[in-house]
Amino acid sequence: MTRHLFVVAHPHAEHTARDLVGGWYDSRLTDRGRADAHRVADELRRRLARREDASRPVRVTTSDLARAAEAADVVGGALGAVVARDPRLREISFGDAEGRPNAWLRERQVPAPDEDRLDHRGPVPGAETRREVATRVGASVGELMADEAHDHVVVTHGYAHTFVVTTWLRLPVEAAGFATFATSPGAITHLVHDDRWRNRTLAALADTAHLRP
Repeated sequence: MTRHLFVVAHPHAEHTARDLVGGWYDSRLTDRGRADAHRVADELRRRLARREDASRPVRVTTSDLARAAEAADVVGGALGAVVARDPRLREISFGDAEGRPNAWLRERQVPAPDEDRLDHRGPVPGAETRREVATRVGASVGELMADEAHDHVVVTHGYAHTFVVTTWLRLPVEAAGFATFATSPGAITHLVHDDRWRNRTLAALADTAHLRP
């Protein structure tokens, strides 16, 4: 049976509206974000209904940060699915920069050099490395992949989104130093696993058609 995983980037949040650094800073959705969460839920309901086995149960797993969990609760309600919160699906931590103006962080950030993409931490105290994010997100998604009784919806964040995709494609952390699967608020990425040929397919990346008026 073909298996599906839908990855949702949480919709528009208050820290974005205020031009503040996100990371683990716990902002909520804006009015626009809440409206888009319902659009996401409606689109997921349509897509799940088109599966070859539309009766296959669905699990919703979300970052525990408020902006993601709020969107996941809307999705779970629309799908009749229980929502599980998992802090491993959080956005990258920006350490001391979180909640500060984005300009503050831009003045201090140092890009990771090619020879140290995974373990470069930069000068901001408390910030996570790429390896740390990839490892914790990968552990969460790996557990979902082992649950073959369900299809899955994951609600997460823009940076963390990449590592949901790399884990599904079975790319090891060591190969993810340069990988980026960009997304945007409220976008849906669709991942498919064909159990006959064993292919893992990125069927749709960061689709936002459902957000258009």
